[in-house]
Amino acid sequence: MRVWRRRDRMIQIKTPDEIALMREAGLITQRALAAMRAAVQPGISTGELDRIAEDSIRSEGAVPSFLGYRGFTGTICASINEEVVHGIPSRKRKLREGDIISLDCGAIFEGWHGDSAITLAVGSIRPEYQQLIDVTEQALWAGLAAALAGGRLTDISAAVEGSIRSHPHHYGIVDHYGGHGIGTEMHQDPHVLNHGRAGRGPRLVPGLALAVEPMVTLGDPDTRELPDGWTVVTTDGSYAAHWEHTVAITEDGPWVTTAEDGGFARLAELGVKVAQRA
Repeated sequence: MRVWRRRDRMIQIKTPDEIALMREAGLITQRALAAMRAAVQPGISTGELDRIAEDSIRSEGAVPSFLGYRGFTGTICASINEEVVHGIPSRKRKLREGDIISLDCGAIFEGWHGDSAITLAVGSIRPEYQQLIDVTEQALWAGLAAALAGGRLTDISAAVEGSIRSHPHHYGIVDHYGGHGIGTEMHQDPHVLNHGRAGRGPRLVPGLALAVEPMVTLGDPDTRELPDGWTVVTTDGSYAAHWEHTVAITEDGPWVTTAEDGGFARLAELGVKVAQRA
């Protein structure tokens, strides 16, 4: 591992062996999300989803990234409907038919982090909510496809924004919150915006790992934080979706460490050829 120091940034560059450990953390995170996905239904509480995630992570010899982070009380962030990110799980909060929920989860394995998020429908939802979920996931993969060695950081940002803007509905792109570097800490430099002009920012080099996470709203992108000090909601009450994957820049292309197949299938659909990895 080495660290780049440029102006006020400290960017961690990992060795191949360290990226392999991040892959283990990523798969543990992926399996915790899969367990929650299978459990999501009307009537289940966000606290129960939190228990499922913690049990899954600890059963594999890993530790939840979020639990205790700056005083956060959950293993997951569970954000419902107009909540964008950082919703606090609670056994008193039960999902209802027609909700959408963002489940954000992270795991630490042998000192290395994985971080990923999905947004799911709870039962049957309105078509515009499903489209919001789909548009946000598509934007995530557009950003991941731009995570190519030799490029610049904002190539990812521009790809995310371009994907969202390609749809006729005027979706809101949440500012201030976005992706980040990741490695021995969950949040590292650089910050990864979900909008911007390509060709700017740090060079994308093998060994750089990033969490890419678009947050998209049906309405205005402005947000506010609730009095709990964590939960971020849209100011106009419009629904929001959030997707995230951790990706490692490699000489062979993006390696999505939190995707079961390393991102091979979805990246291939976007014309990015990468080696299939374990």
